[in-house]
Amino acid sequence: MKKKILPIIFSLTILATSIYAGGFQINEHGARAMAMAGAFTAIANDASAIYFNPAGITQLKGTNFYGGLTLIAPSASFTGPAPSTTKTDMDSQTFTPINFYVTQQIGDNLFVGLSVNNQYGLGTRWPVNWPGKYLAYDTEIKSFFFTPVVAYKFSNQFSLSAGLVIAYGDVKIIQVSNVGAGDFQTELKGNKTSVGFSAGLMYKPSNEFSIGVSYRSSVKWDLEGTAKSTPEGFTHPLLKVFIPYPKGDVTAPLKTPQNITVGLGYMPTDQLTLAADFQYVGWSSYDKLSITFKNYNVSNPLAPGPSTESVDRNYENTFIIRGGAEYNLSDVFALRAGILYDRNPVKTEYVEPTLPDANRIGLNIGFGYKLTNNLSIDVAYMFLSFSDRDVTGSKFGFNGKYTNNAHLVGADLSLAL
Repeated sequence: MKKKILPIIFSLTILATSIYAGGFQINEHGARAMAMAGAFTAIANDASAIYFNPAGITQLKGTNFYGGLTLIAPSASFTGPAPSTTKTDMDSQTFTPINFYVTQQIGDNLFVGLSVNNQYGLGTRWPVNWPGKYLAYDTEIKSFFFTPVVAYKFSNQFSLSAGLVIAYGDVKIIQVSNVGAGDFQTELKGNKTSVGFSAGLMYKPSNEFSIGVSYRSSVKWDLEGTAKSTPEGFTHPLLKVFIPYPKGDVTAPLKTPQNITVGLGYMPTDQLTLAADFQYVGWSSYDKLSITFKNYNVSNPLAPGPSTESVDRNYENTFIIRGGAEYNLSDVFALRAGILYDRNPVKTEYVEPTLPDANRIGLNIGFGYKLTNNLSIDVAYMFLSFSDRDVTGSKFGFNGKYTNNAHLVGADLSLAL
């Protein structure tokens, strides 16, 4: 029985681990910054600075609100498994991560702020009877990050900030499996709230140049939830006993990577702003993940639990390079554009269809328009183009070619009081 049940748990663990990869980390948390490809760490002069570089809120007088959402429409297809040339398209889905920020000036030098956004999320869903159904079917990740920050302006040139991160994570996984008695589905759900921290630095050596540094710590969720299977099990034809499929309480640790970003800003004229960022993403801390069933024995489902299964992932540290520009055509209208390169953390042999990750290039455009002296709107569009990923030597025995892209549209309103 162990030989039959272990592949089920192994595939579930593979599926759960995939929520970590770069495709589920969302970096678009403000339409102005998004239009500049996220190259905003050294600029950070609207309330979304709480995310991009909280030291930047020292540039904001009075009370400031900034909020909106991003529409994300990813698409993916798989050709294979090799040597087959069958092409399967991932089901179409649209995701809408939100962002909301408020900042308040307390005195000449002290500033506070609060943000709410979805820093990790999205999902994948493939046809239920596609060739890779035992590796991936339906995964959905949700998170809410609440970040109160405080920033202090030591001089007109130098500011520092620190913040607390309260992060809620929610995971739903539906896996298709088979142990010889027909296909069945196992649904795992889990959630947890955890904490982390953020920090930022802003330095302006002159009116033309600015330097920004931002840090977001990792957050570890020790997810707690349940697993249930449909049907619940099968009657063994020889033993004449009922063999239950995976069920009951489960726990699984999920740890997001730390992010360190360094940015440069250059304002050669009053109309033109140029910016560049280098973002380091510490995925190497993620070497494996385990799932513990509190009352289900993986080796022998007829015996008491608990049991734990784990799988290696061996992710690599990675980075994102960003460049952006903003040009003010008038006092009320600004055009923006940017480009980014995002290197994925998943080694080729570990790529699988839950998250067919690959290196990507993002092309961004957008605009800002002042509706009144205090109210403005920002709009951005990004086309995210992934490199084709040809997988050979798959650790999961699933070689083939993945093709991906995504369209993103963001819109935010800004109010200054």
